[in-house]
Parts: sequence; C-alpha cells; structure tokens
Amino acid sequence: MHERKRRLTALALVAAAVLPVDALGADLSVRELTTRLYHAERSQPLQLRSLDLRELDLSGLDFKAATLAASNLFGADLTRADLSMADLQGARLDRVIIIGARFDGANLAGTSFLRPSSFSTLAAPASEAPSFVGANLRRALLFGRFSRSNFSGADLSGAMLAPLNRTGFIEHIWRTELTGADLSKAVLSGADLSYTLLAFANLRGANLRGAVLRKADLSRADLTGADLTGADLAEADLDGAILTGARGLNTALGLDRARNIDKAIR
Repeated sequence: MHERKRRLTALALVAAAVLPVDALGADLSVRELTTRLYHAERSQPLQLRSLDLRELDLSGLDFKAATLAASNLFGADLTRADLSMADLQGARLDRVIIIGARFDGANLAGTSFLRPSSFSTLAAPASEAPSFVGANLRRALLFGRFSRSNFSGADLSGAMLAPLNRTGFIEHIWRTELTGADLSKAVLSGADLSYTLLAFANLRGANLRGAVLRKADLSRADLTGADLTGADLAEADLDGAILTGARGLNTALGLDRARNIDKAIR
C-alpha cells in the first residue's frame, strides 16, 4: 500500500514537471521563470498568460517574445529586460522599473503603464530610456516619465496619457513627460495628450488626427509633416514648434487659443 502511494506521488511529480506553465497556477518564482526562458526558443514563445509576477526581480531577462497577456507585473524590476515582440496585451505594468528595457514591436494594447520608474536619476539620460519602437499601445494608459524614449512607428491610437486624477500615484508627477522623445511616424489618432510634456519631441510625420493636446507643452517640438486634422490644440504651448508641412491645421480645434502660436515655425 505504501509502495503504491509512493509510486503515485512520484508519477504526480513527473507529470507536474512537464505540464505547461498555464497549468501550474498563477505564480512562478524568478528561478523557475529564468529557467524556462533560458530553454525557450524565440520561434516558439512561452505561454505565460495571466500570471502574478508582482514585484519580482526580472531584470536583464530576455523574454524571447513570450506571451504575458493579462499578467500582473506591478512593481516588477524589468531593468534592461528584453520584451521585444512580447505579448503584454491587457497586462498591468504599474510601478514597474523599466530602465533601459526594450518593448520594440511588443503588443501592449490596453495595458496599464502608470508611474513606471524609467530612470535612475532626475536627469533622464538617453542611455536609460526604454524603447517602444513599433509597439502596439492602442488604448493603453500611460502616465509617467518617458523622456527620450523611442516610440517611432508605435501605435498609440486611443491611448490615455493625460492625468487621470484617480490613480493614487500622481503626488509628485503631475503630467506625462515625453521631453525629447522620438514619436516620428507614430500613430496618436484619438489619443488624449492633455498636459503632456512634449518639448523638443520628434513628431515628424506623426498621425495626430483627432488627438487631444489641450494644454500640452509642444515647445520646440518638430511636427514637420504631421497630420493634425481635427486635433484639439486649445491652450497648447507652440513656442518654437516646427509646423512646416503639417496637415489639417485649418481643421485643428482651439488653434486660436494656443499659446505662442505666433512663435511657431510654419
């Protein structure tokens, strides 16, 4: 009887070892996750859907395009992690540390990206800025410091970057910062960029159709060839903004109430 129970226990342990991640429950230790990622192939990404990875140290890991959709990564350390091409749709990324992290080509649609720690100092050095080249950030919530980050070709249509006033995390950062960020050819149609700091940002060829830019700081931003059809520019600061070749300016809302419009370069 005891021998039979011992064999059944052994068989159960073997079966558990070969079950897919989803069958093991919501939680993984850093060691387990690291081991699985080490043996994974980018051509066959791991399925890590709906996991609880809160506050884990995942710094430096190559996720090899893993699926992390609907996972909770609140407070996780993703410093220098490679999440390019990863599926993070609907994931919670509030308060994560993303110094030097890569999200190029990742699916971040509908994610909550509130108050991430993007830099180790207030200086926001370019070498530490996270990268989102070509990422899908449709309808995502972003609030925090993304200065000097690369969002070129990213899709932020319908995204919310304005202060939400109900996150509980806006005591010290009162607006999203994209100073000097690269948003060239990014899709920002219908995005809410109210109050966003976009000074010196590269918005060349960006799609800003119907975007809300109320009280946004666009001073010295380069909007060459950008599409501003139906965009709301009421009280936006256009001091030194480059509007050469910008389309749809005649349909932009609140342009007569934009600040320093006379100092914009057309």
